[in-house]
Amino acid sequence: MTASRTSGTSPYEALYGFSRAVRVGDRVFVSGTAPVEADGSSTPGDATAQARRCFAIILNAIQELGGSAANVVRTRMFITDPADADAIGALHGEFFRDVRPAATMVVVKALLRDEWRVEIEAEALLPHA
Repeated sequence: MTASRTSGTSPYEALYGFSRAVRVGDRVFVSGTAPVEADGSSTPGDATAQARRCFAIILNAIQELGGSAANVVRTRMFITDPADADAIGALHGEFFRDVRPAATMVVVKALLRDEWRVEIEAEALLPHA
């Protein structure tokens, strides 16, 4: 089966050898997405601002591969501070309230960069062509 790929803004994609998202058939897998700006810098601000950037990158990748937020069936949110859970959860609700994908939020000790407070993965299931 042929895979389609898209790249994002993370400098780690080329360095570590991964794609932002991969579509295989009707499934789209979005890699762990950190709050990275177009110039490779980290998104400034609190966890909500960082999560908003993660979701924007994720949805852009899914759209590039033929999907939309409506096709998201799974999200995984990795956060470094449990105090940020409600704010990030509420933001997740803004994007997916009507879709209601399966979702996981896990508190982790750290992410790759100290300034990152959140990293998010997603999976989408597209309608058969």
